[in-house]
Amino acid sequence: MNEPADARALRADVPLPDSDHLAPQRALLTEAFRQEAVARNRPTTAAVRGIPLPRRKFVLLTAAAATGLVVTGGAVVSLTHDTPGTATATSPASGGRQLLSAQASADTLELAAATVEKIGATEPGPKQWVYEKTTSFDQGTPRSAEQWTRWDGTGSASLPGVPGDSDDTSTFDPNKLKVWYGPNQEEKWKEAGADDRSQRQFYRFLATLPSDPDRMMAAIRKEHALGDIEGETAAQRDWREVDVLYRSVLIPPNAQAGLFRALAKIPGARVEKGIKDPIGRAAIGVTVTYAQRTASGWQGKQELFFDPKTYAYLGETRHAAPVVIPKGADGKPYAVASPAPGTDPDEMTTARAAWGVVNKPGERP
Repeated sequence: MNEPADARALRADVPLPDSDHLAPQRALLTEAFRQEAVARNRPTTAAVRGIPLPRRKFVLLTAAAATGLVVTGGAVVSLTHDTPGTATATSPASGGRQLLSAQASADTLELAAATVEKIGATEPGPKQWVYEKTTSFDQGTPRSAEQWTRWDGTGSASLPGVPGDSDDTSTFDPNKLKVWYGPNQEEKWKEAGADDRSQRQFYRFLATLPSDPDRMMAAIRKEHALGDIEGETAAQRDWREVDVLYRSVLIPPNAQAGLFRALAKIPGARVEKGIKDPIGRAAIGVTVTYAQRTASGWQGKQELFFDPKTYAYLGETRHAAPVVIPKGADGKPYAVASPAPGTDPDEMTTARAAWGVVNKPGERP
């Protein structure tokens, strides 16, 4: 398979099964990581950055990476643009963005938790598909991708299509919907004690969790462990855990509530109002800032974006520590292309443009 070097390195973060029937899932995961990698013409792989890539104990076989699905009375809400009534929140004093105090942030996150707990959620049928459209930014240039995953784990599809191991890349058409079907592996994975889970299995696991943040995070760390990183603080680990969980397409209301309460307990986490998400929608942000490089390789402002009324997850911006340019055999650093003017070369930004539950691949909500 032809895949970017960034994706090959970053893909080590997600343990993938060896079975041939999971090749399309591997391709989808590769594409998800490709979307969040920085510019291809710079050495920004995990190996260059020195970012440890721990093995995840509990692997969700999902098509992409992002949010809790808002379901009210069985209807999916797709927040593809600013909607009436969601005007940007502003500070009464400044008329612009506002970083809340620790107490005000905690109050806002408790309001978010109480709001999402009341959302009605209907689990998709086994033959339904979870749809997600994501937009990532490569040196300021937006790139969108659409992905469909069948709820029982027996199918997946993507646009642009990602070639599989058996595809002829010279004739492969990325603009044609690439669909894969395979056998139901849920019971086989369970009996074998494998790490892999379908979206349905992962959703049902999350539905069993308490919304109390301490108990929920303890259960998540036990079953969905990202792996320890030497030197990482408990607060950094909790932020990393929550960040990864928000990449799930569907999250039941109790787990969404628990995640907001968990964010409120992370030292240094603050809510920011009066902002826009990466694709211009009104949003609030939950942010932490790392003054120094963390053990997992991040530095600077990290932010999760949510709709200011429904508190649906909209995307994230992460900042990696500055790149360490490797040296060649001659002892001199490799020459690399300069980043595009006005862009942050260490920023990784993604947005969930639309999502929902549909009845077949290629269909949109």
